Amino acid sequence: MQPIEDAKSRVLIVDDAVEVHRLLRARLKDDDLEFTSAFSASEALEKAVSWRPDLILLDIVLGGDDGLRLLRTLKADERTRDVPVIVLSAQQSPEQKVLAFDLGAVDYITKPFEMVELRVRLRAALRVHQLVQMLAVKAQIDGLTGLWNRAFFDHRWREEYARCQRHQHPLCLAFIDIDHFKRVNDKFGHPVGDLVLQNVARVLRRECRQSDLVCRYGGEEFVIVMPDTHPRDAATLCHRLRAAIEEMVWSRSTELHVTVSIGVAGSTGSTVLSVDQWVELADKNLYLGKRSGRNRVVVTEVPSGPGLTGREAV
Repeated sequence: MQPIEDAKSRVLIVDDAVEVHRLLRARLKDDDLEFTSAFSASEALEKAVSWRPDLILLDIVLGGDDGLRLLRTLKADERTRDVPVIVLSAQQSPEQKVLAFDLGAVDYITKPFEMVELRVRLRAALRVHQLVQMLAVKAQIDGLTGLWNRAFFDHRWREEYARCQRHQHPLCLAFIDIDHFKRVNDKFGHPVGDLVLQNVARVLRRECRQSDLVCRYGGEEFVIVMPDTHPRDAATLCHRLRAAIEEMVWSRSTELHVTVSIGVAGSTGSTVLSVDQWVELADKNLYLGKRSGRNRVVVTEVPSGPGLTGREAV
């Protein structure tokens, strides 16, 4: 969910008349937009999911299809419900307009339309959509560390778990906790404690791969979601993280020494564990590492059956 800069806004045109597609493409060709076309409700729904447009221009009369039924479907699907839809229609009845807005359309333009008016309304809808996306991203970032926050983790972890179950992809989850963090705050003060959190976050960002999702879970605890990662590779990465944090030199005080404990639960494919049980297992391994001396990594490879035990990774 990283914001994309300098990219054209994507517009999906849904109309059963080829002439409308040609007209819109020709008259809006200088507006820094990328277009794709759909001529039926089923094609539009498939492209809305796979192509992920920033805006949909929707005719409510699609041959034998009902455009308003398609609008209702788009707004009921979590994959497409946030995409703004501008309805284009030759029908001018107030009841039709009210129904379209009630179903989730952001605008309603009657045919034949003035191109200048359409361009202005299209730009306004795209601008609002971009602002909403920016706010959504900002709401999922931890203010102190700049990492993704707990809300982002909760959402993405369920997505990655579902993908693992559906496609048999490897998946690993790591919980990381700063050892004796309360002592850091008590001895050096909360500003130094904040500095420790920021620098640990910096190490996690630097050492993790681009595909890894690094989040601040809360307090002094972090979590990493590692898609398409075998447990042995997750163990290697987490040992590298643990060592990098232990080796950090703190300019504020030569007495400051920071270590972390890490609990990992990973699978090579789908598992009988529920999405919450997987989290509980990684968290259990974290505290097993703390009870056995701290500054260590404990890994469990999640099997397809019972009999789960934690072990220190080698």
